[in-house]
Amino acid sequence: MTSTSLRKFYLSLRTVISRMSRRSRSPEPSPRPLKRQKLNHLTSEDYKNGVFLAPMVRSGALPTRLFALKHGATMVWGPEIVDKAMLHAKREVDRKLLPSLRFFCFPHALYSASCNWSDILQWRLPCYLHNASHRKTLPHLSNWVGDPELAVQAARVVMQDISGIDLNCGCPKPFSTHAGMGAALLTNPDVLCSILVALRKAMPPEITVSAKIRLLPSQEDTLKLVERICGTGISALTVHCRTRNMRDKDRAMIERLREIVEFVEGLGKGIAVVENGDCLGWEDAKRVREVTGAHSVMIARAAEANPTCFSEKPLVDLDKTLVPSYLRLSKYLDHHWGLTKFCIAQFKGERVIVKKSDATALRQLLSKAKDFEATKEIVGEWTGKDELNEIIEAIEKNSPRLRRMYISADSASATNGALSKPVSAKGNGFVASAIPPTVSSAEDDAYATPQNTQNPEPPSFGAPFLPKEFQSADPLPPKADPVTPTPTVSV
Repeated sequence: MTSTSLRKFYLSLRTVISRMSRRSRSPEPSPRPLKRQKLNHLTSEDYKNGVFLAPMVRSGALPTRLFALKHGATMVWGPEIVDKAMLHAKREVDRKLLPSLRFFCFPHALYSASCNWSDILQWRLPCYLHNASHRKTLPHLSNWVGDPELAVQAARVVMQDISGIDLNCGCPKPFSTHAGMGAALLTNPDVLCSILVALRKAMPPEITVSAKIRLLPSQEDTLKLVERICGTGISALTVHCRTRNMRDKDRAMIERLREIVEFVEGLGKGIAVVENGDCLGWEDAKRVREVTGAHSVMIARAAEANPTCFSEKPLVDLDKTLVPSYLRLSKYLDHHWGLTKFCIAQFKGERVIVKKSDATALRQLLSKAKDFEATKEIVGEWTGKDELNEIIEAIEKNSPRLRRMYISADSASATNGALSKPVSAKGNGFVASAIPPTVSSAEDDAYATPQNTQNPEPPSFGAPFLPKEFQSADPLPPKADPVTPTPTVSV
């Protein structure tokens, strides 16, 4: 190449570089959305050989569920969500706490169901944190539904972020039953089953559909209802061993469950049956499973009183061992103070070192506190992030899906053989045929609901009463179950 040609080449190169330098820089590309994490989808086997935290209004808060997982719960349920609350949801990201927090936004609320690509989802009312979920809790949506079409619409809103949908047909409270939801579905099996069928058809096969019911007064009617429900394609059935008209002061009729379990197993569909009612913890779950034959056990009030009851060695002296950690975690998760205060007020555990006077002083301080800062004397340093990391580390070290309670066939058959002689059950107006005849009056107390425990579904102040046309004109005999009204109009 001649010197002239070389000079022309360099001149043209300088011209190109000069033009490039004068160009305006293109804007930085917007950050790519986070990839969705792969969901650990549930199967019917995941509902077997486990000890679960039950869905509880208010008490099933996110900190409670996280501590339950840390201390041995296999799966946890959040508070039930009404289907209409989900219909206008959209996903929104809180960049402030990326990648920790994600939200589903509503015009008036933020809905929370565990998300597969995030750590935490929350549902906020204007001034009240209703519910929140952590991805470590195995995404599972518990739903109050009274209409198949609404159920499907609500499920489709969150179907990409959940592993299962649970239809709650057991809540006996008026705010649920007056709209044809909850326990109202028990006496309207056509609607109940149509909801489950619609959900099963609309959801992909990897999303499980399950149901939670109560016993009907008649065992024959209960079995008929169970048979219909099992024909809808569900993966698991939770049975609260009380009728709609029974409350926590009434002993759960767990002896009626064995026949239901055997009936479901006889259908050959692999459906798991989960017992709910009067289980006190991990060790007590073994007794319940041996008596009932249930595949798993769900705990409510005992977990409300002590979220660590899922451990073989639950914490004692909760005022020192759990309350400070609970406060730190709640503040870090931006949990509503009023709900945090309510949950702590339900804690009732054994005192070993802490004196009664010290416990009383702490409770008085909490009752007067108006916010988290007022509890600094109890908490010390606000190390909520460390609390969460410790929980995550414990969960990852001992995966909830591997926490299983296996009952030997010999133990179950021996217990079943002892359950033959009818024994009168206290205060229930029926003859129980599944309480061991060798049980003494003192031992029989183990089958009774513990005294001085909080109702798993705290009363809702201002909840609507039943319409007058639904109220019974004639007084019902003691322990009688009223016919559940079902609205004739769409809800």
